[in-house]
Parts: sequence; C-alpha cells; structure tokens
Amino acid sequence: MDLQDTAARLGVAVEDVDRVHRLAGDRPSAPLPARTDAPAILDRLAVPADDAAEILAAWPDAESPLWTPELRWLLDRSIALVRADLGGHGWLPPGPELPRERGPAWRHLYVYAYLALVDVVLAYHRDHGVPESVSWASLADLGRNLAVDRRMRGEGWPVMQSWLTLHARGAIYELGRLQHHRGGAVIDLHIPESGPMTPEAVTASLDAGRAFFRRHFPDESYPAFACGSWLLDPQLLEYLPEDSNIVRFQRRFELEPYQEPEGLDADVEVMRFVFRTLSTPLDQLPRRTVLERAIADHLRAGRHWQIRRGHIPI
Repeated sequence: MDLQDTAARLGVAVEDVDRVHRLAGDRPSAPLPARTDAPAILDRLAVPADDAAEILAAWPDAESPLWTPELRWLLDRSIALVRADLGGHGWLPPGPELPRERGPAWRHLYVYAYLALVDVVLAYHRDHGVPESVSWASLADLGRNLAVDRRMRGEGWPVMQSWLTLHARGAIYELGRLQHHRGGAVIDLHIPESGPMTPEAVTASLDAGRAFFRRHFPDESYPAFACGSWLLDPQLLEYLPEDSNIVRFQRRFELEPYQEPEGLDADVEVMRFVFRTLSTPLDQLPRRTVLERAIADHLRAGRHWQIRRGHIPI
C-alpha cells in the first residue's frame, strides 16, 4: 500500500498510518456484528439514542458510499492492532485522530472497531470465568464516554478512543462504583461518572475487587490498589467539608511524593471531568456546587491543581 497516499486521503500524518501498518501487520481482524443485531448490542453498551442512530446510519456495509477504501483499511487494521494485544493493559491508541467533521463514518470509526472486538473480549472474559453481568457493565463504558463527548461537543473523544482499548482487551472491570484496571504492578482504580461516591459504595467496590482478581486472575498478584487523580489533590481540603465524599475518599490513600505526570495537565483534566468542557472561560463556568466553585476559584486565583497518586494495601 502507498502510506503517503493513504495518509493524505485520511487527512493525517504519514507517521500515524505507518504506525498502524507496523503494529497491525497481517494480524487477524474481527468482523462487525450484523447490522440487524447492532441495536440490541448498542443498547447493552448503554449507547445514547442520538449516537446509536448515527452509528447505525453509517454502518460499514459493503455497499455504503460513506466508506472509502482508506477508511475500510484503517477500520480493519485498527481492529487487528487492538486484537493483537488482547490481555494487554497499557493505553493503546487504535489509530490516528481523524477529522471527524467529515461525517459519521469518520466520527465513529473507532466505535465500529470497539463493536467488532466485543465478541473477542467477551470470549476472553469467559476464559477467565468473569460473570456476564460484569462483562457488560464494564464494556458499557462506551456509551458513557460517547455521552460525555457529545456534551463536550467533540472535545472528549480523542482521549477516550485510547482509553476504551483497555476495555476491549480485558484490562478494565467495573465492579460497583469503581473501575479496576488489572495488569500492572497494582490494581489501578478509575472513577467513572456514575453517581455519588459514598464511602459505602467505595468500600463495597474495593471488597469486590479483592475477591474478583483472586478468583478470576489467580496467577496475578497485586499488593495494593492505586489511584492517580486530581481527586487526591490535598488542596481540595481547603475548600471541601470534612464529611464530603471526596475528602473521605482521599483519606483512604497513602499519598506518594508528588511527581508531575508526563503528558498530563491537571488543570485540563479537572476541567474535563468537573465541567465537561475545555473551552469555557473561567468566569463563565457554572457554580452550582461546592466543588464547582472550588475548582473555578482556585484557577481564577492563578493557582493550579495537581494529579496525585496514592495507594491502599490489598
């Protein structure tokens, strides 16, 4: 194939196309589900109605004029790239960021890749005895992320397309209130947008994680849970009451010495997760809650947030 021509047609750097070409090689892809089965699958993945309608309308049928040869190549090789790392646990961009304004096939290409991998990762879960309820709860993070991206008017998805390859490779398991990320030296905890983070819900999720990994991944040993998040920034204690869920969550962790995370801007991450916007001026941010007021006032004062990392012994 002509990498430069493919890159030009996709509107991306040739280095990005070369990366997909190298990592996917001639490894096997996976078929998408039949379009007739897709509505039920999208529903189980909690995909909102607006997004589901777009995804179905641009389905990559063989006769669809929306799917150019270079788009079909990228879809096939992105599936192969992610599938080749089944069981992996690192962040894995499935392909280059595409110019999404060119239409729904471009906007949702990596959603189709995710859908093609659902059966692959479900089989991986079954091989480890993972209950089907946990599988679908974990994979339904797709719908949550699409909803966030729609709220953020397209500002959310570039990060999320790499994040979701963790689910598609069997690295992320949603066990109650928290997502548990296996495969590294510890179990990393992630905090989805799914309601109050009460102490009772957090305790139940941690207890579920302790039992889950011993049962379903007995060859893996984890000494601790860990979390890296702006939610662990001690500066929040200046603003939040002692009995707030965030403060009580912080109190569980022994913080590691601060190190600025490579490639992450804590202020951007706070804006992303608290306000679901990266472009709203500080003086126009909502001030409905104590947390929203704290975040905005801290930034308006010229101060910065930190992403802190802490751990809890298992």
